[in-house]
Amino acid sequence: MKRGSAARASAKKAPAKAAAKKSAPLKKAVVAPKKAAAPVKKASPVKPVAVASPRSESHTALVRRARRINRELAEVYPYAHPELDFENSFQLIVATVLSAQTTDLRVNQTTPALFAKYPTPEDLAVADPEEVEEILRPTGFFRAKTKSVIGLSKALVENFGGEVPGRLEDLVKLPGVGRKTAFVVLGNAFGRPGITVDTHFQRLVRRWQWTTETEPDKIEAAIGALFPKGDWTMLSHHVIFHGRRICHARKPACGACPIAPLCPAYGEGETDPEKAKKLLKYEKGGFPGQRLKPPQAYLDAGGKPAPPLGAG
Repeated sequence: MKRGSAARASAKKAPAKAAAKKSAPLKKAVVAPKKAAAPVKKASPVKPVAVASPRSESHTALVRRARRINRELAEVYPYAHPELDFENSFQLIVATVLSAQTTDLRVNQTTPALFAKYPTPEDLAVADPEEVEEILRPTGFFRAKTKSVIGLSKALVENFGGEVPGRLEDLVKLPGVGRKTAFVVLGNAFGRPGITVDTHFQRLVRRWQWTTETEPDKIEAAIGALFPKGDWTMLSHHVIFHGRRICHARKPACGACPIAPLCPAYGEGETDPEKAKKLLKYEKGGFPGQRLKPPQAYLDAGGKPAPPLGAG
């Protein structure tokens, strides 16, 4: 009887030990996710705010959100400016035409030689196309661009007395000049409000769900309806600056974005603050900007001038 009782007692203890051994991994499995979740919370740079999409967001709410984003960007980029070097309206319109399919930096590195040799519309209008092509070669599509800037100069001389007109309807008739170029010139050379719908602007306003339009003219109209006309030129600078510096096309630096709580696309890019910092460009990342001769406000903010063509 004693042996049987001992056997039964040991049999009862054995499953208990086995059960204890089996339960140990279960406890670890429950605890592990809690440990893994902690770093994710620490890595979040901001607390994402639920933002209504255009389908459920009223027009009034959209206007308020859009204007708040612009105010935030104005504080981040108080020195926002056109990133093409120019000293007068002629240089600006030529540089803007040349900026198609290339960077403003490349244009800025190329135009000093062009304007040194052809400083006025009268000079460029009678230039040898082959000589102009050689100067413009670094900008790409140099034959087509040569034809445009020479044709543009001839039109200015023949139709406007060698002066760049200050009206939209006149500007868009010039060779190589569309609405985007016209608004760059009107806003920055004549102080007349305009929205510059370049690739950065198009990408960001759709990413922020300000509009679902895809055609530049329709984007211009849709965004123009959200802001006072007097804000249009600086709005363009703010959006373009942000697109070049933080809200990149392929990998936006969400973790370093000052408007993340207002952005419905937050999380499409890198959200870790330290990793996001490495994605910043130009003055935000300590690198040279687009202009060889940037405004003093940009330099005061820590921006660096771009190097001339062939330097470094």
